[in-house]
Amino acid sequence: MNQIKGLHHLAICTGDMKSQIAFFTDKLGMELVALYWMHGVENTWHGFLRLGDDSAIAFVSNPDMQHIPTQLGQTHAGNAGANAAPGTMQHVALNVKDHETLLSMRDRLRSKGVPVMGPVDHGFCASIYFAGPENLALELSYHKTALDQEAWIDPEVVALAGISETELAQYKAPADFTSQQGMVPQPDLASAPGPHLGNYPPGAYEAIMNIPDERVWQMVDHEPPVKI
Repeated sequence: MNQIKGLHHLAICTGDMKSQIAFFTDKLGMELVALYWMHGVENTWHGFLRLGDDSAIAFVSNPDMQHIPTQLGQTHAGNAGANAAPGTMQHVALNVKDHETLLSMRDRLRSKGVPVMGPVDHGFCASIYFAGPENLALELSYHKTALDQEAWIDPEVVALAGISETELAQYKAPADFTSQQGMVPQPDLASAPGPHLGNYPPGAYEAIMNIPDERVWQMVDHEPPVKI
């Protein structure tokens, strides 16, 4: 049973928080719902723009990010058909209700000076494509029909990806997991296959991962910055 029910938030680095907020509110009509000092991260802001009741596009910003260079084809793809480094975000597709809404959003973007390509009919969905600030590659899309595994998993691509029949069966129907009610301990960091979080100072990752879970729960001030 799939226990992942959707996107909670996607956090994107920005050197210009105000420009990102202005774009997503004015051009796309998304509401700013949070902007505060990021929990546990020094001198860093966290901003959230509402997608739905339980999901958001988020931005992370601090002064140092302004000086990190962007390179198309490496840090960013720049469009939904281009390359970027493995593990980086190629493009973001946001969901809209239907074709009428898709065209309405295209009108909104174009009326505000944003060039838009599409709609493109992908069979199971239809999409429009455009750019956001700082070389973001963005898409708006709606589902025309539910994805059917038998129709949309291409045997040729499966073979090229090195996926066996046994592995494909496992990927299509992952094994259930019986909850241990939160009692599974942290694996040994030296022998755990991972993946592991990176870009920490020497020794910091090990120290963080060995903090007791109960203490982590209490580590940050979880009260909102404004009392209401």
